[in-house]
This record gives sequence, structure tokens and C-alpha cells, in this order.
Amino acid sequence: MLLRTLLFVPGNRPDRIDKALQCGADGVIIDLEDAVPVPEKEQARKIAAQKLEHHRGEPIFIRINGLETELAALDIQAVVKKGLKGLMVPKIEVPSNLQDAHDMLTAAEKKAGLKPGSVLLMPLIESAAGVENLYETLRSPAALQRPLVVAFGAADYTLDLGIEMTMQGTELIYPRSRIAVACRAADLPAPIDTPFMIDIKNTEALKADAMRARQLGFQGKLVIHPSQVGPCNEIFSPSKAELEMARNIVQAFERAQDTGSGAIQLDGKFIDEPIVKRARLLVAMASKINKKEDKQER
Repeated sequence: MLLRTLLFVPGNRPDRIDKALQCGADGVIIDLEDAVPVPEKEQARKIAAQKLEHHRGEPIFIRINGLETELAALDIQAVVKKGLKGLMVPKIEVPSNLQDAHDMLTAAEKKAGLKPGSVLLMPLIESAAGVENLYETLRSPAALQRPLVVAFGAADYTLDLGIEMTMQGTELIYPRSRIAVACRAADLPAPIDTPFMIDIKNTEALKADAMRARQLGFQGKLVIHPSQVGPCNEIFSPSKAELEMARNIVQAFERAQDTGSGAIQLDGKFIDEPIVKRARLLVAMASKINKKEDKQER
């Protein structure tokens, strides 16, 4: 599954939901939490359910309200149905939070006639406790029973620590690193990075922030405006040079194997199995991107 970009859209704005699905993002997150005022929560829930029906087959995720609220159960009951790709759950901090989310989602899947464990669960890590406890959380039984991809929310994380988000992003090096390492150690997919909110119009700063996340082990980024989709898709996709090198590595290594060699040199670089494995992953990712672009052009 491609998850280079996930575009947030307010659940109380049905027109924006339709437009968001045309922006080229790998997924759209209909937000029932922060983007929706309390008086409009019920209506947003109904809109989200309607859009899932109308756009069945599209990569739609839903961010529900926090599990500590009464709204979470209502959200889950309304939106867990055929067509839902994933459920984002905010403020996951300890294993019991993930277990509660899994249990509620499983009950809703059964009620909706879906196979239990079929909906992807996306815990949003946005506090010091969430970062500190993440590996333990991801090793809990709930994490083993359904597809799971972690996302990072820096706005609440920095608020929790009483620090400021900066353009340079040095304050995020530790949580990003810990989140990426915890996901890899738990044998889960690479995480999704926090939105860039400091200056929406500053494309170069956005790309620099996305590149920092990619270099630390993230597979994609949450985005909050359609203009951020293209630049982030670019950063989290193999460049032409990377892809050409990856293909050359795979071809050269396969030729070497035919002659009984397990390691080679290519353009002065030592190539062994781990480097070849990464090259194959890049080639496979490029294939997924091409298939998506071909589908959009039809």
C-alpha cells in the first residue's frame, strides 16, 4: 500500500472531501476530531458515512475523536463499514489504549459484516508518554491482530513538552527517531510523519522537513493542504537517479549470482545483499507508483 501522503479534510465539509480525492494523495483522512467544532460532530459523522458509501473503493481513512471521549464509540459505530481503508485513533499512549481501539473496531467490524481485523488501525502518537511507550504498545496483542501503521502528531507532542516547533525541526529528531525505530523493531511498516504546519506556502521548507523524516525512516507524511501533496509525493518516491541505480544494482547482482558471487562492486561501490534488498524495494515501490498514475489517467 502506498502511503506517501495522507491528506486531512474536515468531516463537516463534504465539498472538500470530494475535491481531496482528486488531489493525487495516496489517501484522504476525513477528520472528525480537531477540524470539527463540537456542535457539528454529529453531522460530520453522518457526512463521513455517506462519503464512504459514495466513494467506495477510494483510499479513505477516518480520524475519530479520542477514546477518552464519548464521541469515539459513536464515530466508530457510524463509519466502520465496507469501503473504510483505515481508522486513525488519536492520543495513543499505552498498550491498553491500542487494545481498546482494536476491541472497539473489531466489534464494529462484526456488526457491519466485515471480517474482523480487515480495517487498518493507525495509532496517532502525539505525547511524551506515547513516544516513550511506543515499542511496548506495538508489541501488545492488539498490534498483532490487524494491519497497523503508526502516525506522528508533532503539534500536540510539542504542546505536551512545552516547546516550540521550528523550521529546522531539531526538536523532532528524538521522537521521529524513536517512533521509526520502534516500528522497525516491532516488524511493522515504516510510520507516517507529522504535518508541516509552520508555513503552508513555503514549499522548500516543506520538502526539507519531509526529507528529514524520510532520512529517519518514515514512509510518508500527513498533509493539511492539497498544495503539499505533490512535493511530499516527490520526496517519498524514488528519484530517477535512485531508481536507475537500483535497477542497475539488481541486474548486476543477479548476473553475479549466476556466476556464484554473493558480492560485487558497481561504479566503485561495494554491493551486497542488504543493498540489493533496498534496491529491490525501490523498484517495487516505483512499480506501485506507476500503477497508481496509470489508474488516475484512465
